[in-house]
Amino acid sequence: MGVGPDTMRVVTEDQFDEVGALLCAAFPTDSEARLVRRLRADDDMLHEFQTPWAGKIGGYFALSRMQAPYGWACLAPMAVRPEWQDGKLAENNPNMTVRGSQDETYRRPWRIGTRMLQHLQVLYEIPSEMYKARLPETVVVLGNPAFYGRWGFDKTRAQHLISPYPLEHTLILRRGDDIPSETLIYPKAFSD
Repeated sequence: MGVGPDTMRVVTEDQFDEVGALLCAAFPTDSEARLVRRLRADDDMLHEFQTPWAGKIGGYFALSRMQAPYGWACLAPMAVRPEWQDGKLAENNPNMTVRGSQDETYRRPWRIGTRMLQHLQVLYEIPSEMYKARLPETVVVLGNPAFYGRWGFDKTRAQHLISPYPLEHTLILRRGDDIPSETLIYPKAFSD
């Protein structure tokens, strides 16, 4: 039996308002919520995923279509309900023992963002033609290399890319071990 938040699921249209509220709560401004609305309006949104818990969306991330290279996607934004960040969900769960919720072994399954990235990483590790056809060839993320690097995103493999953003914070997730040389053109919503 699994411990912690429910399995990652696709966001449905009736959850768009809840996603917007989560993004506004998780970030200092509403810019990420506006970004998501614009990506949807521009038809640049490939996939939106959420992890539910206790009837709420606990975590969210979007994969949007890069303008170039063809078949690539950008992971952004990613958010976890503020009161559940950093494993706090474990502390607030009445099923956890008082001592257990402080122990990282017990907290790990309750880290929603970690679980979502683990799930995405596994999809790229499964040698299945079905998943290959549904997933972008490469997912680009701009973020903390120490965090995203734990879940298959590779900073070294991104160092030959040409990007409008700093390469020291650019990582990619893709099958194989090649080092692509491409120019990244993000969806228009990112520059507006």
